[in-house]
Amino acid sequence: MTTAYLRRVEGLPHGPAVVAATTGLCNGGGVDLEGEPPVFSARAENTGDHVRVTVTGEVDMATADTMVQTTLREPARQVTLDLRAVTFFDSAAIHAVVQLARRFPGALTVFPSRQVSRVLEISGLGDQEWLRPL
Repeated sequence: MTTAYLRRVEGLPHGPAVVAATTGLCNGGGVDLEGEPPVFSARAENTGDHVRVTVTGEVDMATADTMVQTTLREPARQVTLDLRAVTFFDSAAIHAVVQLARRFPGALTVFPSRQVSRVLEISGLGDQEWLRPL
């Protein structure tokens, strides 16, 4: 299992920054976020030819590529993208999901949060075969 975490760091000269840490959790390891909750995390669990990626928090231009890379890290024929804990989803996130849909035609399943579902509906992607209803 692999997990990517991102959190904001305040007090930098040019405003908040996002710091990333990726860890393989095969041996029960973890990432110390110094008590700060992550603004984003993506955890991949691979079972044979299926990868399930659970994403939490904000998926935006700072985190969308991490979501994609976490999904592609292990070879798989079937992908489940669990976005039910996503709180923010922008155009970069839409692009990332469309990339995955093209990469895994007929083999991607997306479980959206209410926010994700609304954004995909507004963008015209609410009727895609890979999108599951709430």
